[in-house]
This record gives sequence, structure tokens and C-alpha cells, in this order.
Amino acid sequence: MSRLRALLFRAAFYGLSVPVVLAAPLSLPFGHRAVVRYAHFWVRLHRWLARMILGVAVRVEGRLADGPALYVAKHESMFETFELVDRIDGPLIVLKQELLRIPVWGLIASRYGAVALDRGAGSKAMRHLLRAGEAVRASGRSVLIFPECTRVRHGERPALKPGFIGLYKALGLPVVPVASDSGRFVPRDGTPTPGILTLRFGAAIPPGLPRKEIEARVHAAINALND
Repeated sequence: MSRLRALLFRAAFYGLSVPVVLAAPLSLPFGHRAVVRYAHFWVRLHRWLARMILGVAVRVEGRLADGPALYVAKHESMFETFELVDRIDGPLIVLKQELLRIPVWGLIASRYGAVALDRGAGSKAMRHLLRAGEAVRASGRSVLIFPECTRVRHGERPALKPGFIGLYKALGLPVVPVASDSGRFVPRDGTPTPGILTLRFGAAIPPGLPRKEIEARVHAAINALND
């Protein structure tokens, strides 16, 4: 039954996503907020289909920062990527460069507010992030980053990648760690199972902390649901 639900979900979501994404450029002439609202419509479609077909719902714990912040999230599946775009209300997102090369989708993601991260470019990628960080700080937007850089299985605790520290220093914003247990219900490899996954917004951590301290605090907070 779980496999059947997974097949139905994929057929419904991807089948509906094709016309939604192809129509997305129609929102461009109406400005950035129109692009954000259109993207959130797609995200909410994903949420509704997941609840109705997969039996997967979302529980949110904690609260957002009062102003712009650097949201640093656990990455166990694509589910939290969708959810956090909507819950944080249009943050700039740090994504791997390959995603922005997808026709149409990459254009919309760029206009929405996405920064490409070339994981093989080393210091060049870091300089790009720092320049983007300066522009974001001037815009007053929050930023969302997945510091593990790839999806991990539930329970895994890889070290944070250096890009997080670079943005933390460049932005000078408080950090809100986000824990997720999405891998329990919609695993990277495996069949989704019904349940209520949790997104937990931790207490804001101030800017300006030493590297070891901020890394330790964020690493502990985003893995808080692993147990």
C-alpha cells in the first residue's frame, strides 16, 4: 500500500508540476512578490498532496525570528525544502548550482531569490556567497541554507560545510537553526510512510560568535530530532 501511495503521489505531483512550472514565467512581469506568491502556491500544492495521498502532515514547533535571520536547516528530504520556503515567507535560498540549470525552473528560482553554490569551486564559490550575502543584508531578506549541502538519512550527523560560516560572518544576522525528522516519513532512499513530521525552529543564536561555538550550537540544534 505504501508503494502504491508513493506512485500515486509522484504521478499527481509531477503531473501537476509540469503545467505549474511552465506557466510560472507569466508571474514575472508582476514583480518579485508575484513570483514568491506563485512559488508558495506550488509549495502548498505539494503539502496538500502529501497529506491527502501519502498521509504525511507537518507539525511546526518554535517560532520565526522577529526580523531577517539566517535559517540553517537539517536536510533529510526535499520535504523541508518546500515547507521552509513557505513557512519563512520568501527567503533567499542557497542551492546547488545544478538546480538553477533546469530550464524554466532555474529562471523562476533565480527571480524568486536563489544563490547558486558550486560545490566544486572552493574559494571562488565562497567569494560568490560573500558577495551575495552583502546584497541580501542590504535587501532586508532572510536567508535559508542547508549546511550539510546534501540530503542525509535520518540519524546521520555530518559536519557543517564551510559555506555556512562564510555566510554567518558576512551577513551579521542571528541564526535560527531548524531541525527536521522528515527522513523518518519521506526518506531520501525508500518508500514514504504516513505520519506527522516535525519542523522545529530553535532559539535564535546571536551573530559574532567564534567559529567553534556557532558550529557546535547549530550542529546540536539541527540534529535535535535525530533521537
